[in-house]
Amino acid sequence: MKQVYLDYQSAKPVDPRVIEGMTKYLHEAFGNPSALHQVGDDASDALDESRKSIAKFINADEDEIIFTSGATEAINMGIIGYALRNKKKGNHIVMSEIEHISIHNIAKHLERLGFEISKVPVGQYGKVNMRKLERRITDQTILISVGMASNEIGTLQPISEIGKLAAEKGIAFHTDAVAAEGLAPIDVRKDNINLMALSSNDLYGPRGVGVMYMQKKYRVNPIIIGGGQERGLRSGSEDIPGIVGMKLAVDIMNKEMKSEVKRFQGYRDRMIKQVLDEVPDSYLNGHPTDRLASNAHFRFDGIEGESILLSFKDLNISVSTGSACTSKTLEPSHTLIATGLLHEEAHGSLQLTTGRFNTEDDIDRVLEVVPDVVTRLRDLSPIYKKK
Repeated sequence: MKQVYLDYQSAKPVDPRVIEGMTKYLHEAFGNPSALHQVGDDASDALDESRKSIAKFINADEDEIIFTSGATEAINMGIIGYALRNKKKGNHIVMSEIEHISIHNIAKHLERLGFEISKVPVGQYGKVNMRKLERRITDQTILISVGMASNEIGTLQPISEIGKLAAEKGIAFHTDAVAAEGLAPIDVRKDNINLMALSSNDLYGPRGVGVMYMQKKYRVNPIIIGGGQERGLRSGSEDIPGIVGMKLAVDIMNKEMKSEVKRFQGYRDRMIKQVLDEVPDSYLNGHPTDRLASNAHFRFDGIEGESILLSFKDLNISVSTGSACTSKTLEPSHTLIATGLLHEEAHGSLQLTTGRFNTEDDIDRVLEVVPDVVTRLRDLSPIYKKK
């Protein structure tokens, strides 16, 4: 059977055009940008051009782009670095209940360092409640962190509203943009974003490269100390092949995002309609319209997400039950629980995320098998009862 991949939210292949463009920086233009000779100058030029492209992609200035080893490091630098730099101003941070697990773990770390964390609840569709967000702000609040979109249920957050509120209150606004990049336009100026994390791989670039955007008037403490690269904020010789790869991925995305998003929306809407029409006791998780173009996230009464995943694996179809970063735990998704689902409801989920190299045939294949997989698993289930 042909392999069908519908787990683009957890990992994306590197675009062949990106690989081709990276190649010379692995064995020809391989220099260290800090070296004072021509090979080093060539690497430094590539670094500068990459910074310019990525800055333009998010409507930032090039000196606001800090290259990192990935989004996790960028998020650590943005949240922990900002908190430690500004702890004399206050010790309170506000975040949403459905942030990526990496941010929840950062929050636990900061609590151990004496910071206070307030989590804002979301509604049934996973959107941050703005009224409750404002209520959680105190005179000690120094940072608000809300992801641009849920990497699990696909709900888009009211980023412009949050940024406006933070600006009015004089509070820094951080957002994890990884789930949304390449699927929704990003404008840090328009949306009053002060700190932001990006990932190369989520743009079809290489893994191991990311960006922290930091608006000029803001400051963070470095979390990696060394030779002082990246304005002293991220020491270590820059990964020029990887950074060039991210730049090339951004250049492609600038040209193709609009048409890709339209195609993904067609896939998404078709999957949502057909699954809900053909599978009894099935439900859509996340917002019905304000959601990522690539995301269709379902739950099915009476069956476990793990059994769904394994059934699709036997059919050579790669899908997910939720965030890849938390898939090894038997606990239900914290995101689904936050939207008000019971534990037993949150367990029976299926996440289908499409990407650049999917075709209509892939969608045909998964829609062909979903009803049979769910029916078979329910026949084996001791808890499912037809309504």
